[in-house]
Amino acid sequence: MPLVAGVDSSTQSCKVVVRDAETGALVRQGRAPHPDGTEVDPQAWWDALLAAVDAAGGLADVAAVSVAGQQHGMVCLDEAGEVVRPALLWNDTRSAGAARELIEEAGGGEAGCRFWAEATGSVPVASFTVTKLRWLVRHEPANADRVAAVCLPHDWLTWRLAGARGLAALRTDRGDASGTGYWSPATGGYRLDLLERAFGRAVRVPAVLGPAEPAGLLDPAALAGPRGTGPAGAVLGPGTGDNAAAALGVGAGPGDVVVSIGTSGTAFAVADAPAADPSGAVAGFADATGRFLPLVCTLNAARVLDAAARMLRVGLAELADLALAAPPGADGLVMVPYLEGERTPNRPLATGAVHGLTPTNATAAHLARAAVEGMLCALADGLDALTAQGARAERVVLVGGGARSAAVRRIAPQVFGCPVVVPPPGEYVADGAARQAAWTTLGGAAPPRWTVGDTEEYAAEPVPAIRARYARARDHTIDRLGVPEE
Repeated sequence: MPLVAGVDSSTQSCKVVVRDAETGALVRQGRAPHPDGTEVDPQAWWDALLAAVDAAGGLADVAAVSVAGQQHGMVCLDEAGEVVRPALLWNDTRSAGAARELIEEAGGGEAGCRFWAEATGSVPVASFTVTKLRWLVRHEPANADRVAAVCLPHDWLTWRLAGARGLAALRTDRGDASGTGYWSPATGGYRLDLLERAFGRAVRVPAVLGPAEPAGLLDPAALAGPRGTGPAGAVLGPGTGDNAAAALGVGAGPGDVVVSIGTSGTAFAVADAPAADPSGAVAGFADATGRFLPLVCTLNAARVLDAAARMLRVGLAELADLALAAPPGADGLVMVPYLEGERTPNRPLATGAVHGLTPTNATAAHLARAAVEGMLCALADGLDALTAQGARAERVVLVGGGARSAAVRRIAPQVFGCPVVVPPPGEYVADGAARQAAWTTLGGAAPPRWTVGDTEEYAAEPVPAIRARYARARDHTIDRLGVPEE
């Protein structure tokens, strides 16, 4: 019974699962927190990984390990492999101006957006690595001068697990590379000309591996100490981005749209052809199996529920009860959930807002309902964008911490307009990484078949008025300077 380990190094924490490679049965798991903020010293990720491995009982008996990580984060290394500055994370919006600049340099407006979509499958926004590199050159030239290589969070962790033996040993995969803004899912190659355009010069980037191609071997010394060591010869999988790993973890297939409600909100579907949306709403990513993963991401998801709960001074379970006590549409009360700016639509300076307040709906229950509906409407806009790019949406597979809310599960089909399936709570990003690790060590043309477990299905008549009112409110959002967003 070979064992494999999957790592999910997310924005908020590191999770490690150890599973049976053939059946997927969970053997043990562990986790450790990450620091808050939109820039983080990567050493904090390494420390959390070591703590999570320790909590999971070590990796001395595993045959393979794969790491899935938060996408887009800019990890810059000097010639000696030392981190140049704290990594800018996907949710750091300070590079919004750099994104606009890169689009303008490519022709501006529709022409510039079309250029980037055709070149890389995506239009640059503040989340993407390429915009963060431009920001670094503009604002921290001394740090930019030190950069010899740039990689992503999962790349850096895999490299450390392999012993960090020189910059030439950096490895990544198609799924994570497709979120940089300088790799093309359509051609399967880097667009180093675009990286140089953004940064002003060439730097080293990780080699891109195939879906089950080993990234090397786990260095036992990397995990040496009280936490134990990894066995000599344990294979390192290529790893991937968190969304591609989640798709692998839930076993998403044709007709499924996965909606993940975590720190960010994502909606994505497995596709056989690459996407190139010049509007920028859909990012044309690759997946972890050799196919493609058109994806829409929102900056605001489960934190909207957290914020509403704080406002009402209740817990999340009570927030759900309140939301379900109010009628669909919350009697006209609408929350636009752009609490931290927004990525889709691209409104990095937008603020959240509540619209339609009346004496009738000025209750805790109505506000709770508006928060849930607003968060789901933002994701439903993403679902529309995916179907416009050819994705099939026969059902929604709802995962992430926000999916544990009874209100979210029951209101979702009213907003999405299709059945909603909720797998049992789990660490699906880490599970996807573990499944990739099993594929890497067992071989074969496809990942091993693992069962997700008993799922719950929710169905309800769509309520079009919810989304219609939300759309009117959404189009009146303002930025932090009080200027209407375009």
